[in-house]
Amino acid sequence: MKLPRYLKYKDSGVEWLGQVPEHWVMAKLGFRYQVALGKMLDEKRTTGNYLAPYLRNVDVQWKKINMEDLPVMDFDENDRVRFGLKEGDLLVCEGGDVGRAAILGKCNFDIFYQKALHRIRPYVASRDFPPFLFYQIFNASLQGRFTASENKSTIGHLPAEALRTYRFCFPSPAEQIRIATFLDGETGKIDALIAEQQRLIESLKEKRQAIISRAVTKGLKPDALMKSSGIDWIGDIPAHWDVERTRWLFTERDQRSETGEEEMLTVSHLTGVTPRSEKNVTMFEAETNEGYKLCQAGDLVINTLWAWMGAMGIAPICGMVSPAYNVYIPGKQLWPSYVDSLVRMPLFAQEITRYSKGVWTSRLRLYPEGLYRAYFPVPPLDEQKAIAQHIADESARIESLTIAANKSIELLQERRATLVSNAVTGQIDVRNCRPEEAAAVCQ
Repeated sequence: MKLPRYLKYKDSGVEWLGQVPEHWVMAKLGFRYQVALGKMLDEKRTTGNYLAPYLRNVDVQWKKINMEDLPVMDFDENDRVRFGLKEGDLLVCEGGDVGRAAILGKCNFDIFYQKALHRIRPYVASRDFPPFLFYQIFNASLQGRFTASENKSTIGHLPAEALRTYRFCFPSPAEQIRIATFLDGETGKIDALIAEQQRLIESLKEKRQAIISRAVTKGLKPDALMKSSGIDWIGDIPAHWDVERTRWLFTERDQRSETGEEEMLTVSHLTGVTPRSEKNVTMFEAETNEGYKLCQAGDLVINTLWAWMGAMGIAPICGMVSPAYNVYIPGKQLWPSYVDSLVRMPLFAQEITRYSKGVWTSRLRLYPEGLYRAYFPVPPLDEQKAIAQHIADESARIESLTIAANKSIELLQERRATLVSNAVTGQIDVRNCRPEEAAAVCQ
């Protein structure tokens, strides 16, 4: 079922808004709302005598505001009047994700805000309803109205003077309330469906990791006779498996490129070893790649700096890697795909972190002598191949479900965007909308 349109329309005079209901008023935001930036953080002027919590850009997400573990800074008597917040204030991000906005709910303590945010309040409370303006700003953001190019700036910022000049449409107060209430209900339903799909994706990630963990340490036969591996992180293993120090399983490869023309590979905790050409890499690149380390397909490559995060894996093709990485040749008793699954387990990353060197976690380095202290479960080679194939099959199935869930999220987000846009520009008339009609709109 489609919702009706208004009887008469007029040109809004704003290209991206198009036609709006004839009785709606077009006005610059600054004519109807006070737009004020928050206080600039100045540590040199901090006395500690007027400390109070304040909101930052990061605390304001779409439709929700973080109110926990807030930082504090000085707000003297004048500041408290100038930068104080109250229930119903609309907060809009001035930088970063420009235009991101949320309404402040009920708060049982005094709270303020810093310069990275705009506080927006209606001049006449009985004339304008901030939740309706929130949806207009949400729509404007989706339409790309707050991008750097729109603001004639190379940096993503939305100055107060620019925001005040944006023109929006304003129906009667009663209509603003009705539209905002309608959108609260319908976008809430859509958001719940999106959250459900996001939980599914997280559940699939956990399931895949559980499948890998069990397969590489317990095998594929649930009724197999087990024994203790003697290694805490491995636990019990099938009785016919071996446990070996990696020292006896890998040999370091330190061959260097003479031309620097081989395929450049990169190592990530998210994707393992992949060609750099497949990634959107913006980091600094050396003038020449001569002297970079060579690796063969099937070699284990470890990002020495990020090993503690799990940045390691088996090279799928021959190529070269950073001289700061370490390359290892697996022994004949190892199947590369089995090794790839094992070393990319979070549990293995935790284990080798014990043997990494450095004062802080973020500065830990895994050198060969550290890796060689770890232990591997070593099934018979034919079982390793079967385990690797099982993991590949299950991963493909889970990836298919994940792609479908992400597609559902994308469609739901598009549906939400269309609904908001149509409602706040008057392309649909929701004044007399019944719940069952609203449900039909969102199907």
